[in-house]
Amino acid sequence: MRIVSWNVNGIRAAIRHGFLTWLAGNNIDILCLQEVKARREQAASHLKNVNGYQIEWNAAQKPGYSGVANLNRIAPLKSWFGFGIHEFDDEGRIIIQEFESFILLNIYFPNGKRDMNRLDYKLRFYDAYLDYVNQLRKSNKAIITCGDFNTAHKPIDLKNPKANEKYSGFLPVERAWMDKFLAQGYVDTFRLFNKDGGNYSWWTYRNNARQRNIGWRIDYFFIDAEHQHMITDAHILSDVKGSDHCPVAIDLQA
Repeated sequence: MRIVSWNVNGIRAAIRHGFLTWLAGNNIDILCLQEVKARREQAASHLKNVNGYQIEWNAAQKPGYSGVANLNRIAPLKSWFGFGIHEFDDEGRIIIQEFESFILLNIYFPNGKRDMNRLDYKLRFYDAYLDYVNQLRKSNKAIITCGDFNTAHKPIDLKNPKANEKYSGFLPVERAWMDKFLAQGYVDTFRLFNKDGGNYSWWTYRNNARQRNIGWRIDYFFIDAEHQHMITDAHILSDVKGSDHCPVAIDLQA
């Protein structure tokens, strides 16, 4: 089974840049999208001919903002759309789906760059998420989280760590939360297979950053440590264009 996660930075823009052709040319069982920036009905005419996929959509209350969607070839047992906390659920950042052997969370985590209030919101969202997945682990199913975490964890995960250590996305407090998350028994799937630098999933549109590979790795798949044996490979699909992010993927034996 292949699961792919992609922050498309606007599904309508991604469609104009070849999203549907890319999807048709790849064998993806579950596709998790972040930052779709549209309500379902705004993209429905473009997606109506996507054969073989059931589509789940969670739009933000604010128009043109945030939003996540899942395209499933494998039907989930059930789907739901938040942690049960209004201030986090209203921004359309969460889709959770339960399958036979795993629970999949597709999450667009907040960006903390705007101001200190937004950074505080991001950190509280992180803590609410961690409490939530720790409860889900009681199911004894694998807990898989994918999405844009909006934080590069280690210096290896961005091109210029020293220059960015005072900016949200690489602040000590954000990285410390990532340390805490992993210490509670979660595994960065990409690092199971690749320990090298230079592997990024986001590049600013400025200064030819993508062509020069001046990027950040902020898009992840995590799994609880007890089930990491299910992951057979992990990938960053850096050749796929259409957004300032590229897709990331896992292969698993479910």
